Amino acid sequence: MAGYMRLRQICLVAPKLEPVISDIAGIMGLNECFRDGNVAKYGLENALLPVDTILLEVVAPFQPGTAAGRFIDKNGGRGGYMAIFCCDDPDAYGKRANEMGVRTANVITHAPYHGVQLHPRDCRAAFIEFNHTEGSDDILGTYPPAGPDWQKSIAKDVTLALTDVEMESPEPEVLAAHWGKIIGVSVSRNAKGEPELKLPNASFHFVKGPADLMSGLTFKVADIAKVREAARAKGCKVAGDGFDLCGVRFSLTV
Repeated sequence: MAGYMRLRQICLVAPKLEPVISDIAGIMGLNECFRDGNVAKYGLENALLPVDTILLEVVAPFQPGTAAGRFIDKNGGRGGYMAIFCCDDPDAYGKRANEMGVRTANVITHAPYHGVQLHPRDCRAAFIEFNHTEGSDDILGTYPPAGPDWQKSIAKDVTLALTDVEMESPEPEVLAAHWGKIIGVSVSRNAKGEPELKLPNASFHFVKGPADLMSGLTFKVADIAKVREAARAKGCKVAGDGFDLCGVRFSLTV
């Protein structure tokens, strides 16, 4: 399909918002830009942290019976919750997904923003959302889910960028092809020969694992050792150039 397709946001899920959001912000040197009251109708609370122009969101259920709560129970607390892409026509991408047998789970319109969320069971591994904000094709432009002044919260002294998302599956090739077809990106190979979906501002790579899930995020940072020590100080499990937090592996590169 014609038009642009970029990673806009990664959403993680936690049983409670604190201390997870404070720990991520403290370890990665990020600033919270917004908490969106609109998610309360789903029984959730959230907070967003800009990583350059990609938003890192954490949602947490505050009442029983939420989709996020079921997601935590199903995966035993592992795995990212949602990959959110900005594009020129969310409805067209949603329609094409429907034609593949991927159901629409939710449509959200808060003008000038319009989003189409697809069913995680059909996407496999995580929710996929396509959205567009009218008059804001600039990646640094208006983006209502992140609040009115999200750009002012961007901090780059510790973390420079979110560069890659790791997806696990018993069938990584099949999952890569499935996600590639949904988002309209051809499968290529990364330097390790793993299947990869390359977007203008980030990549998704697919590895062998016991279940379908979003298993890790890679961040470009100024000083790996400093971030690793900050993670250790917060009680995270640290191994190699990375640590575990909020159900995913945070991998660090320079």
